[in-house]
Amino acid sequence: MSSTISDITVKTINGEDKQLNEYAGKVLLIVNVASLCGYTPQYEGLEKLNQMYRDAGLRILAFPCNDFGEQEPGSNQEIVQFCTSNYGVTFELFDKVHAKGSQQHPLYARLTNAVEPTGPISWNFEKFLVSKQGEVVARFKSSVKPYSPDLIATLEGELVK
Repeated sequence: MSSTISDITVKTINGEDKQLNEYAGKVLLIVNVASLCGYTPQYEGLEKLNQMYRDAGLRILAFPCNDFGEQEPGSNQEIVQFCTSNYGVTFELFDKVHAKGSQQHPLYARLTNAVEPTGPISWNFEKFLVSKQGEVVARFKSSVKPYSPDLIATLEGELVK
């Protein structure tokens, strides 16, 4: 299976199709998110990363997901309202996806098999770092905060390439 994601199409939170190859030349941090999760405060750290590194070429792509404990039951409109009013989120939010199971979105099928450790996502706020060339280069567990030293070092390493 390919470890690139450039050929995959996703839906924006407004329902528009978007090809991931539109992000060529940008480093991506892809995260499955939920509004009612113990990790939900990571939105704040993700927004800080967005503010710190956006001009350097980082794009954060957040995919709401209700697969884990049904912690993202809201509509797309409710999700946008929650994220902007509670965390001031300005990074991109996408249509709700399945990150695991028989209805797993093709993006997550690719992400979960691209880098070690491979296999299913275990919870909300798992993070995948993607190079400027669309290659999946790192995977971070939900418990890894957006501003953790390992994530920052890997991110900065990709931004300077």
